[in-house]
Amino acid sequence: MSNPTSNPTSNPMSNPMSNPMSNPMSNPMSTVVSTIEEMGGLDKVSEPYAGFVGRLTGNKAVKNILSGTFLGHPIHPVLSDVPIGAYAMATVLDLTGADAAAARRLVGVGILASVPTAATGASDWSDSYGAEQRVGLVHAAANSAATVLQVASWVARGKGRHSTGRLLSLAGVGLTAGAGYLGGHLSFVKGVGVNHTAFEHRTDDWTDVAARVDLTPGTPMRVTADGVSVVLIEQNDRVYALSSVCTHAGGPLDEGTVQDGCIRCPWHGSEFRLRDGKPMRGPASVEQPSWDVKIADGRVLVKAS
Repeated sequence: MSNPTSNPTSNPMSNPMSNPMSNPMSNPMSTVVSTIEEMGGLDKVSEPYAGFVGRLTGNKAVKNILSGTFLGHPIHPVLSDVPIGAYAMATVLDLTGADAAAARRLVGVGILASVPTAATGASDWSDSYGAEQRVGLVHAAANSAATVLQVASWVARGKGRHSTGRLLSLAGVGLTAGAGYLGGHLSFVKGVGVNHTAFEHRTDDWTDVAARVDLTPGTPMRVTADGVSVVLIEQNDRVYALSSVCTHAGGPLDEGTVQDGCIRCPWHGSEFRLRDGKPMRGPASVEQPSWDVKIADGRVLVKAS
């Protein structure tokens, strides 16, 4: 606590907002991102469009493919490396005066790869809200504009207008870099797409969490095991236990529904198999941590599986 009688603005170094070294939001890019996050007017575009994308990708098989559920890892970051790498290498060839035909082929590869990359990104983005959705919208818009510039570059190069093609491609790479910064902000600052149970410290000791008689078949029950939130589900006279925080976005599985041997997250519809936490429907792609369960003297005990 500072001295209430002192004037924090009298010394520039005592005011964190006036000291660039102590203010993490002082760099220009962070300021831009912060501004985007607060632009509520973007919701008029992002919310209806996110709903439209959500309907397009609502099919279970489609969602699983676009989310990377089959892979055990979000697939959008994997795919995004292809167009970024192709455009970057085309730029290297352009700047070094190397093979113009090879540079054009690389631009073409990047354009083709941008289609599945955009589809997976749109699917992931449709499950976001608020500030994250606004930043994601600008991220997508920048990447779309970059792709348009690359298409124009590819056409110009094909007509022998190599200088124009190089300039268009360079401008596109600049937009891609800016969009990449926004994507990094979403992942590493906002935690979009990360495993929300990655830092759980699950106990290896049997821990008493509930009375067996308190469980209702088919109804999730939230308990705590050594500080970690766990959801218990009784089905077919067997008790299952999973971490209650959804790996996808931190949704409360204890408020979800149980059907066909799975529990469905109430936030985005991810489904996890009760017996081992395997994701059966996206957007989740990472397994839900499962717990071993035993019944002793009418009590339910769990430990990390």
